[in-house]
Amino acid sequence: MTTRDRVMLLIDADNVSLDVIEQAVAWVHKHYGGPHVRRAYCTAESAVKHQAAFKRLSIRPMVNLAAGKNSTDIALAVDAVDLANAERPDVVVIASSDSDFAPLVSRLREKGCRVVGVGQDGKTGDETIAAYDDYEVLSHRAPRASAKPAAASPPPKPPAKRSAAKRSAPKKAAPPAVPAPLPDAARAILEALPALAGGETVELRVAAERLREAGLLTRRGSSTKLFGQFAEVFELLPPKAPNHVRLRAM
Repeated sequence: MTTRDRVMLLIDADNVSLDVIEQAVAWVHKHYGGPHVRRAYCTAESAVKHQAAFKRLSIRPMVNLAAGKNSTDIALAVDAVDLANAERPDVVVIASSDSDFAPLVSRLREKGCRVVGVGQDGKTGDETIAAYDDYEVLSHRAPRASAKPAAASPPPKPPAKRSAAKRSAPKKAAPPAVPAPLPDAARAILEALPALAGGETVELRVAAERLREAGLLTRRGSSTKLFGQFAEVFELLPPKAPNHVRLRAM
């Protein structure tokens, strides 16, 4: 990139979290020196909810009064083509995990733009990544819960009298059984994520990090797609927009 290059950042704000939006702006600053155009396409509710962040990041909200399922995506695509004609950007960065923008990416590329995608980990599939000239997957960082003041401790209770008969300790619920005839790839996933084998529900962001450390997932690979290959073994939660995974009860 040269100092004369113009960069345009278009954000599908109804598709990625505010935390990922903030990371996307920082990422563009780091790699391209900052975008000349910054627009976020969203509903009126999202614009009001994120207005402080949009103002702080100098992002112009493009409010869409929803008229259908994909109306926000269409508004972004139409605006992108108009801006490409008027502003002549060298680089267009689209922040979205949605694969529906593939035709837009091809059209912008035909106009001479380099098209880069930025998506959210756990929501981005391989088919989305393949459409762009380059793609960056960012992990959503959940906000830390504020520390609460410790409640006053109740007065200690007198020790209970032991009965003569020895009481048995309560039994813990057994974790889901891991089936013996398991595919090698699925068994390797369980070895990298022992918490899953122990019956725990694991956050997809954490699972993706562990799988990459174990060499089972590429840097841009989708953990959702990997677990989906073994749907009979792993369950993604919630089904429509999964952010956790657990071992199915056998």
